[in-house]
Amino acid sequence: MENNKTKLFVISGPSGVGKGTLLKSFLEKHAKNVRLSISFTTRQPREGEIDGVNYFFTDEEKFKAAISNNEFLEWAKYSDNYYGTKEAYVYKKLSEGYNLILEIDTQGAFQVKNKIKDASLIFIMPPSIDELEKRLRGRNTETEEAIKKRMDFVKCEIENSKDFDYVIINDNIERALDELTFVFEKEIAN
Repeated sequence: MENNKTKLFVISGPSGVGKGTLLKSFLEKHAKNVRLSISFTTRQPREGEIDGVNYFFTDEEKFKAAISNNEFLEWAKYSDNYYGTKEAYVYKKLSEGYNLILEIDTQGAFQVKNKIKDASLIFIMPPSIDELEKRLRGRNTETEEAIKKRMDFVKCEIENSKDFDYVIINDNIERALDELTFVFEKEIAN
């Protein structure tokens, strides 16, 4: 993946599909020239999270001011908290010579694509809806109501995946990692 050209990649997929595991493996192999974007959020840091590493933590007033000033490439509100990616941050990382990955939902992906036409949208698809629900339940971190909400949202995200540039089925982590690497190399070579 040696090249002077940098590119923005957006990775989306349902909660529980294995995006985090896949990206962790990918970034370990390509740490030299690929970075994971850091989002801004108004939520409070969780135990062990570090400002500027996991997120840029800010307050709602500053976040809303940034929205008013069109500073975000994409943003959304979930569970009374705001999340977003600042455009200046993205262009700074790209200009430093890094390919950049945004791990965001499908709506955010479309916001990015509207502003940066050559961004590559990659959707990580579960092997099946049943398998995804099994993975979510296996985490034992969410209520039954939260799982049902997520599963309803999954259907919307899967419908949105038809407008992505690539869809990778994460039924085998090594195969999915190989496919993700192939997509990156292909896109960077263009």
